[in-house]
Amino acid sequence: MIRLANPTDAVALLAIYAPYIRNSSITFETGVPAVADFANRIRSYLDNWPWLVYEKEDGQVVGYAYASRYRERVAYQWSIECSVYVQEDHLRSGIARALYTALFAILKTQGFTTVYAVINLPNDRSVAFHESMGFKYFATFEKVGYKLGKWKDVGWWQLQLNEYLLEPAAPIKFSALDSETVEGLLN
Repeated sequence: MIRLANPTDAVALLAIYAPYIRNSSITFETGVPAVADFANRIRSYLDNWPWLVYEKEDGQVVGYAYASRYRERVAYQWSIECSVYVQEDHLRSGIARALYTALFAILKTQGFTTVYAVINLPNDRSVAFHESMGFKYFATFEKVGYKLGKWKDVGWWQLQLNEYLLEPAAPIKFSALDSETVEGLLN
């Protein structure tokens, strides 16, 4: 089941995220956040953007996806970044696809036009997944980050969610969306 995250999910989400921080450069975060800090991150993101979790029937949270600001300047407000993390023993089970499908439906409803995926390279599994979701590659930033003893490149992929209108309305804050609309998109 896909549902909205809440700050009380911080422990479960950190259990998924921490191995990616410690053992890979999939994320450029270098230290595992404190539970309270991660709970505050969830809380603050939910004001503007969706943060979703995938919960099994037994209540175990095994994946999550969220959107975040692309850049600070107002002219960028229609663009957004996305991230998805799935517990290692649940990879290739359709969870990431289900989370992204729901996430992108909400972002589209909010009025965002473009969603970006920033992928540490090499990462063939993530590249193949994002391209299967319709993302198109457009750039590589070389040696943009340093983690685990190596300089790392990141590739950028983009997915168009809405038409590029002249005079577009500002995206709707996530917290301003009607809860019935959100529930409908999650189901």
